[in-house]
Amino acid sequence: MSDDHAERDWYSNDTATFGDRLADARQAVGLTQEDLAHRLGVRLRTLQAWEDDISEPRANRLQMVAGLLNVSLRWLLTGEGDGLDAPAVDELPREVTEILSDMRQLQSEIARCSDRLGRLEKRLRAARSAE
Repeated sequence: MSDDHAERDWYSNDTATFGDRLADARQAVGLTQEDLAHRLGVRLRTLQAWEDDISEPRANRLQMVAGLLNVSLRWLLTGEGDGLDAPAVDELPREVTEILSDMRQLQSEIARCSDRLGRLEKRLRAARSAE
């Protein structure tokens, strides 16, 4: 992966999750998790679950989050549009950047597999209850 490619895709759907973008935007405006949770009217563990990609906020909260963090809703969800700039390429060694990118990609794949597993489990339960 070239440095130019790494910079362009830092917040792309392939390399960063919703939780990554949320945490980075929160830190960029100088808020702690506690501060943001309080401003949004949610529990700290709820915000932590969002940043850890365990759950996602509802639409009305998403809009509030985007406004408080001064990023577009589109960027928060997809990494495209008005949001944070990619970090300077020389901040991390190239090998570290590549490893982080691979880890984020694997995280996304695991999340997709987890969603698929949940859907299959739901179908299995429905099939069992139909018997």
